[in-house]
Amino acid sequence: MPDLKSKKLIYLKGFLFLFGGIMASLIVLLEHPSVKLAAMLALAIWCFCRAYYFVFYVIEHYVDGNYKFAGLWSFVQYFFTTKKRTKSQDMSPRPPSRGPGR
Repeated sequence: MPDLKSKKLIYLKGFLFLFGGIMASLIVLLEHPSVKLAAMLALAIWCFCRAYYFVFYVIEHYVDGNYKFAGLWSFVQYFFTTKKRTKSQDMSPRPPSRGPGR
């Protein structure tokens, strides 16, 4: 499948993901309405979003500049095929930078 090039289609795809997530969440909450379930659903969504951000941004910008994100499967392959760094490499001082947190 070729890469998506149209800006309009890219925005449409993003809004469809948002719409799908909202609809799925509403259906779950309508079938089992509770504040506890709503809070757990919100927490799970937030955690998955942060994990995704970690995989595509933090690894590339703060851990390994050679890694280029191409999807979650590429991260799984990267994680299991990258040679483990030695402790001396991991302990080397890095220049100060603004952290990935906001």
